[in-house]
Amino acid sequence: MDKADVIRIDKWLWCTRLYKTRSQATDACRAGKVRVQDHPVKPSHEVRPGSVIALSFPPMVRTVRVLLVTEKRLSAKLVPEYLEELTPPEEFGKLKRAHDHDFEFRPRGLGRPTKRERREIELLKKMLDR
Repeated sequence: MDKADVIRIDKWLWCTRLYKTRSQATDACRAGKVRVQDHPVKPSHEVRPGSVIALSFPPMVRTVRVLLVTEKRLSAKLVPEYLEELTPPEEFGKLKRAHDHDFEFRPRGLGRPTKRERREIELLKKMLDR
């Protein structure tokens, strides 16, 4: 393999738009949220085509396979050519359930909830979690 077939993982995550900034990708690697073959990796870890990467985005874990490497940030249309999504649909369901559970409907025009109303909402959420 020549040098053109490998790239730092933090740079690849940023180039393929999995993280908005390269520093966010670096921080995620340092925090142990990025794994290659079930091992946490440092930002300088080199990936090559065929590597399987697991990214922790609580409450879900997103899994992708590297298809190609690039040194430049890609447009959103080109991302599918560079990575293969391996995340099972159930993981995306976890994210949707977490979003739905955290959402309260409030009719337009009522303004922000008062402190008392916020406490009642929190109490109701706790009761629903049981």
